[in-house]
Amino acid sequence: MAELKLKARENGPWVVPGPAECTMSEAQETLTGETVYLCRCGASSRKPFCDGAHRKVGFEAPSAELVLIQ
Repeated sequence: MAELKLKARENGPWVVPGPAECTMSEAQETLTGETVYLCRCGASSRKPFCDGAHRKVGFEAPSAELVLIQ
């Protein structure tokens, strides 16, 4: 079984180890060979990606880990 570990930074985004692929309704953006940061605060102008807005809005949340098993 394959395992994917996502980590949420304290007061910050979900961190997804690359390579990763994100498909949205009308367009596909493929991110490879890099770490991907996903918005957790809801304030990003680049959703689903993090743009650092969590700092401006004072987002607070504990760190977390999510393990997906396929």
